[in-house]
Amino acid sequence: MVEIDTGKPHPARMYDWYLGGKDNYPVDEVMGRQMLTLDPRVPVMARVNRAFMHRSTRWLAEHGVRQFLDIGTGIPTEPNLHQVAQRVAPDARVVYCDNDPIVLAHAGALLRGTDEGVTEYLQADVRDPDAIIEGARKILDFGRPVALSLVALLHFVPDGDGALELVGRLLSELPAGSYLVVSHATADFTPEESAVATEKLKAAGVTLALRSREEFSRFFDGLELVEPGVEVPHRWHPELGEPVPGQDDGVIPGYGAVGRKP
Repeated sequence: MVEIDTGKPHPARMYDWYLGGKDNYPVDEVMGRQMLTLDPRVPVMARVNRAFMHRSTRWLAEHGVRQFLDIGTGIPTEPNLHQVAQRVAPDARVVYCDNDPIVLAHAGALLRGTDEGVTEYLQADVRDPDAIIEGARKILDFGRPVALSLVALLHFVPDGDGALELVGRLLSELPAGSYLVVSHATADFTPEESAVATEKLKAAGVTLALRSREEFSRFFDGLELVEPGVEVPHRWHPELGEPVPGQDDGVIPGYGAVGRKP
């Protein structure tokens, strides 16, 4: 039985609310509206982040990647990662992973792949990389390149939880030619508003670890960055997708990058 805690906001459900979804609760909307008072562009940020996932997945599939491990999947919103990948490569294999029970409740929507491709779902937390690796090995061939996708996830994993070490552990199991995809919120452009938002979320039980460009870049130490390197998300290969309305209304406070394991 899936047990969903509706007593405090959850990042995945808030993200769903920002995107105009219906799989959220009043507590998520209340916190979401508080975030809007600090920066009314938050829904645009959510859509920009989603668009970055679409473009990076398309780029990877067009460059020969046929296996994807997406951690922090979130509530299904079409097109999902497997749909983007399998439009380019129908035989692509995708493993989704999330720790939110509401995502589990909607897992069926994540598994509608092509006849040739494979999609599977794991219920696990990024803080337990060994469980993720064990589950993913049953579906993916770790002898071939894998794209590890951590989109809008790591800013909910503080340094005290070993964020860098967790990423390193996951990458250590992947072969040369694999890729790391990360998008991440930052306080670099809006320090005062970000500080208030962090405190409001903390009071509601949600930890937010906003990282600087330098701190974000450390996740890619030892990897070969795909051009244009670390960039605000909507400027990463914009030619691969349609622009999000409002994305040029000031700087979107986040970073995105893709790196290849040599």
